[in-house]
Amino acid sequence: MSDPARPVPTDGPGPFPVLFRDARFLVIDKPPGLAVHAGPAGGPSVEDAFPLLSRRPDGPWLAHRLDRDTSGCLLIALRKQPLLAAQAAFARGQARKTYWAIVRGRPAADSGTVAMTMAKQSDQRGWRMVEAPTGQDSRTAWRVLATDGHLSWLELRLLTGRTHQARLHCASLGCPILGDPIYGEATGRDSSMLHLMSRALALPLEPPVSAVAPPPDHIRAALARLPALRGGPDGD
Repeated sequence: MSDPARPVPTDGPGPFPVLFRDARFLVIDKPPGLAVHAGPAGGPSVEDAFPLLSRRPDGPWLAHRLDRDTSGCLLIALRKQPLLAAQAAFARGQARKTYWAIVRGRPAADSGTVAMTMAKQSDQRGWRMVEAPTGQDSRTAWRVLATDGHLSWLELRLLTGRTHQARLHCASLGCPILGDPIYGEATGRDSSMLHLMSRALALPLEPPVSAVAPPPDHIRAALARLPALRGGPDGD
């Protein structure tokens, strides 16, 4: 297959490549394995770099979240007013969030939509999200971009923004994300890292915000082995 488009991030303040920048926002390319904010146990996080991004007293702020092991587009508001505008766009479902995932197996169809109510469930092993009648609504539109029958490259449009939504929805298709120890099996070849990224983010603000992230190396390596379906990500 042809090499997937690889946008070239620019240098910016802090340790992260910058995919979009204006006076209101930064979109950074978050690396896999880094939390967006420090948890109870501490450890490095994106927020550690905030003093390098802005010295204003009213920012910066995380406009949304990505899981620790998910890479790609992460929106940071540099002031409180843009933060509120971005949060309103997310709440109204106006933000266009596109993810790429490498999953085990192949879905039964070439495209579709997953819709379910999700809730958090805890036990002695920890917590996970499950389908539950009393949970929050969640919807993901998906399509297959390439497959060899054993692995598939999916484009995911997250129409809502629930915790672990992409991971649970892929697992519900019978195709857990490669490297997912919670909703799949993190064993075997290429399974040491979660193969999920926030590929693109667009918000219809004035002026608009738009960014596209390059695949990290572990996802690029998996993509290189998959034959394209319908011409790849730009196919019909």
